Amino acid sequence: MATGFGIDIGGSGIKGAYVDLETGDFVGERLRIKTPKPSTPDEVAEICQEIIEAKEVPAEMPVGVTIPGPVKDDVVSFIANLDQAWAGVDARVLMRKYTGHIAKCVNDADAAGYAEVHFGAAKDVPGLVIVTTLGTGIGTALIYNGVLVPNCELGHVELDGHDAESRASSGVKSKEKLSYKKWAKRLQKYYSHLEMLFSPDLFVVGGGVSKDHAKFLPLLDLKTPIIPAQLLNQAGIVGAAALAAGV
Repeated sequence: MATGFGIDIGGSGIKGAYVDLETGDFVGERLRIKTPKPSTPDEVAEICQEIIEAKEVPAEMPVGVTIPGPVKDDVVSFIANLDQAWAGVDARVLMRKYTGHIAKCVNDADAAGYAEVHFGAAKDVPGLVIVTTLGTGIGTALIYNGVLVPNCELGHVELDGHDAESRASSGVKSKEKLSYKKWAKRLQKYYSHLEMLFSPDLFVVGGGVSKDHAKFLPLLDLKTPIIPAQLLNQAGIVGAAALAAGV
């Protein structure tokens, strides 16, 4: 069995686990440690080191690491849910310094999208797949014929003069106490807009709210098939491990 190791860095927790690279399943238990405060690069990297040591990850195994922000050439462009000291940091160098491992650092939504395409809801779907994660904001990943197009921040397209995620995220649904029917009207505008821009072959909808997909996905009228994600909270770790291993 080919295995990899992934770490998912979030605003509230840092999670790590071994991943079966043939099935996308976890191998053994996931280890979660609370995100430190302040969540500076050094503090977070120390937690990653702690997880890797606790899980006895072999020195020769590359480690996939998700970052909650755009990552280009291993450098974090900007950050939302961690300390602002992350902006401009070379995450690969940072992880090598603290863990001793070669690390593949990737945007968290990209990792989740990659996992859905290779192991989840979008497996074996040709063409363009757009994976969206509906949470506090809207994360997005574009995958074309299995190849990830990184750092596509489509949660920030303009919609009715607003940043789309400020109108259509599940965080906004909760904040404004919208019914699923009212929220679906906003989602309709959002997904119709993406459909017009990209003509995708499939939409996959993730995020915690996707467990309630039966309450809102059937209310959408699109030409493109739209289905719920399968991997949910495992997706970041799974996608990171797969990308690090070159799967």
